[in-house]
Amino acid sequence: MKNYDVIIIGGGPSGIIVGVTGKNQNPEKSFLMIKEEEKGLVPCGIPYVFHDLSDISNNAMGPKPFVAAGGEVLIDTVISIDTKNKSLKTQNGEEFTYEKLVFATGSAPTQPKFIEGYDLDGVLYIKKSYDYIAMAKERTDKAKNIVVIGGGFIGVEVAEQLAKFEDKTVSLIEMESYCLSKAFSLHTAKQADEVIRNSGVKLYTSSKVKKIIGKDGKVSAVELSDGTIIETEIVIASIGYKPNTKLAKDCGLEINSRGAIRCDNYFRTGIMDIYALGDCSSTIGFITGRTDNIMLASTATAEARVLGYNLFDVNLVRTFSGTISVFSTKIGGVAFASAGAIEQLAESENIQYVVGKFSDVDRHPGSIADASTLSIQLIVSPGDGTIIGGEMMGGDSVGELINILALAIQKSVTVYEMVGFQVGTHPLLTTAPTKSVLIKAAEMAIGAIRNR
Repeated sequence: MKNYDVIIIGGGPSGIIVGVTGKNQNPEKSFLMIKEEEKGLVPCGIPYVFHDLSDISNNAMGPKPFVAAGGEVLIDTVISIDTKNKSLKTQNGEEFTYEKLVFATGSAPTQPKFIEGYDLDGVLYIKKSYDYIAMAKERTDKAKNIVVIGGGFIGVEVAEQLAKFEDKTVSLIEMESYCLSKAFSLHTAKQADEVIRNSGVKLYTSSKVKKIIGKDGKVSAVELSDGTIIETEIVIASIGYKPNTKLAKDCGLEINSRGAIRCDNYFRTGIMDIYALGDCSSTIGFITGRTDNIMLASTATAEARVLGYNLFDVNLVRTFSGTISVFSTKIGGVAFASAGAIEQLAESENIQYVVGKFSDVDRHPGSIADASTLSIQLIVSPGDGTIIGGEMMGGDSVGELINILALAIQKSVTVYEMVGFQVGTHPLLTTAPTKSVLIKAAEMAIGAIRNR
């Protein structure tokens, strides 16, 4: 039985980063990563395997940086953990002891077991598995009619990618009034729906799937609650993900109400020397202070870096107030992004807020060839002017601009401070210095506060 100072279960983004950071900070310690598949995938890149990336190998991700740092990797499955003796067993009969154990077991797609026919051949999921997605791509490549259930980020992105094939009819079913309504205000979500439709996707909102119809055990159609029948060979169910926590539960770790491993500010579980991070671990909402269920690679890797520094002693004091939830996507050439509280969240949590809006081109002058309209909306606490959220849409600059906004939220920047925000500008890169969208939106929010 071989002993390791640190054993990491899982080889996704959080597992790789905690391994790299931890090993670099503790080069004298031995690290082992146990992962189920040899090849991995960049999670957020999976939808683009179906068209833009053309081949799944272009989205491959592996633990090469971890190995380069001196870590070891075992392709196997952990089947049991003895927390008292600090040991574990694998499916292939290997046994190890550890000083520190890290759960980075990720999440798995939710199966729509409430829909008749969910288990028919042809019902697929967006699993974070190289072999499974390779199979799914092979099947979608051959299909002429495809139905995607679920208008969240993954469902929308997969549908948009598949609709780029001129010989395919792609239908997207969303039960809410608009797609992406959990990440954006209804106004922005409505605009996103227009972009989705213009991308060639047949969009059915305010619709529920009543039944997946089969013929000879294979998918043949989908029936909606209003009686609409959509013929299809493939159904892709994208209705969310659940934390992979069976192993954690079996070994005695506490699981919270959302099915995630309960842990503290430093990712410590209730059992000494066992940690959890990423999709399988619990999070707290930055604005609400309540248990949340944010599953983002960006969040997971931020957690992993902190844990990597703190595995053996606390080197980074973490004054963590919660997960901000920073989302972004690009549909039909238009970028959408949000961070922190959106209007619906503020209203549901009874948080007072004002809105500051501003739109302009993202180059100056606007006649520059690649200029596009950039619209931003800030959600601001009227009491002290603190920025608690925001969203934006426009060109590619949205991708990094939302990160500036996320930092402002995390550091409790007020709109009064934002007015004095010093920015660098260039005609080919940004809006004009006279009308920076973040600053102008902050001014609009100040006006809204004064008019209350």
